[in-house]
Amino acid sequence: MKKFTITGYAAAILFMFNSCATNPVTGKKDLVLMSEEQEIALGAQSDPAVLAQFGLYQDEKLQSFIQQKGQAMAAVSHRPNLEYQFRVVDSPVINAFAVPGGYVYFTRGIMAHFNNEAQFAGVLGHEIGHITARHSVQQQSKSTLAQVGLIAGMVISPELAQLGDAASQGLGLLFLKFGRDDERESDQLGVEYSSKIGYDADEMADFFLTLQRQQEGNGQAIPGFLSTHPNPADRYTTVNKLAAEWQKKLNLTKPEVNRNSYLRMIDGIVYGEDPKQGFVENSTFYHPELKFQFPIPNGWGHQNSPQQFQMAPKDGKAMMSLTLASGETLEAAAQKQLQGYGLQATESKKLTVNGLPALAIIATPQPQQQQQQQQQQQQDVKVLLYLIQYGGNIYNLLGVSSSANFSTYFPAFTGTMESFKALSDPDKLNRKPERVRIKTVPRTATLAQVLGTYNVKDTRMEELAILNGMQLTDQVEKGTLIKVIEK
Repeated sequence: MKKFTITGYAAAILFMFNSCATNPVTGKKDLVLMSEEQEIALGAQSDPAVLAQFGLYQDEKLQSFIQQKGQAMAAVSHRPNLEYQFRVVDSPVINAFAVPGGYVYFTRGIMAHFNNEAQFAGVLGHEIGHITARHSVQQQSKSTLAQVGLIAGMVISPELAQLGDAASQGLGLLFLKFGRDDERESDQLGVEYSSKIGYDADEMADFFLTLQRQQEGNGQAIPGFLSTHPNPADRYTTVNKLAAEWQKKLNLTKPEVNRNSYLRMIDGIVYGEDPKQGFVENSTFYHPELKFQFPIPNGWGHQNSPQQFQMAPKDGKAMMSLTLASGETLEAAAQKQLQGYGLQATESKKLTVNGLPALAIIATPQPQQQQQQQQQQQQDVKVLLYLIQYGGNIYNLLGVSSSANFSTYFPAFTGTMESFKALSDPDKLNRKPERVRIKTVPRTATLAQVLGTYNVKDTRMEELAILNGMQLTDQVEKGTLIKVIEK
């Protein structure tokens, strides 16, 4: 488990005094506190943390595709001088995001939901637009004081910042929300850039409606490019109008959509959670590859990543995480964890957890000669660590809350930690992921009828309709390619 260092950010903030710069897109002066060199350096520093957080999706053809299209689009953008990097990350969440300096990431979740290359290209242009218009830099400049406060609040480590916020995982400085004006500008740039490399930007508008249906149907978090979005109907109309204007301006009489080639490319992509990375079922977390399991406290939310598994109650007053710890012995691993988090042990005991050697520690932050506010925050935190040796690894289960709430959450912490055990259930050990499979429609029928021929359950009909970007009542012609979900 690599800690996400923040000292570089704190130091960088002290030198962010390049107050005005010309915006590459508008040509106007922007009040920003970061030079282009600092922006590039921040992206290069952030990229390893993003990849550690999500992991790269292991599919060479998809990685090659996003690099090829991304570089082609970057070349026609307002900042072709940047060294762009484009990656598909291994997350089921439907999202795409960019960090300063030219780094763009698409999840496998969003790749599975595109239904043609043009939809992909529109969103790709939108994300490049956030970089070329320096939206991230502007947002960071506006929130510098807030960031300084956040850094001061990271009194143990970024993983424990903002207790209970399982989504942050130390990356809060990277994922800044954009205002409506920024989103509109990125929509415009998405249309412009995708049109310039020959795609039909109308398709981007259609995909935004698909995302809206997904969010409304499942209550999932809205992706970054929709988080502060304008009215969907207005956005749809505006993008269609802009697409027509750019097609006329570029004399683009036959813009590309490339539906079938895209669908064939994503045939077999993992859909939803990948069991081999661990999965939750009936409030229990199972990890088939590492062969362990433990329960999640009732009513707690959770998030899984290649780096760690996090849990938090809805009130946000506590958090638990599971990570791998380094060290030859439990004592050595414990010492590294305490040092890494800046903790000092107040109680410690050896024990066994379901037959496995373990070490339990209660700890508090080490006193430091820092600002009075930070000292007060440190004194308010209490931590329980269980280090458990199993299968050649040492697992660190950590629970944290304020000192005032520690006794309240202590039973939940120990209930999970002392229930860690070996996984032996063949059903869990052999669980396979669901995958998108591309099928050729054998006869003309409604989408609902077609899906029925592939034994899609009624409870998943609407999910599959959204995945295909269609309505269940749509007529689907014989020979059309569609998506279904299979194991």
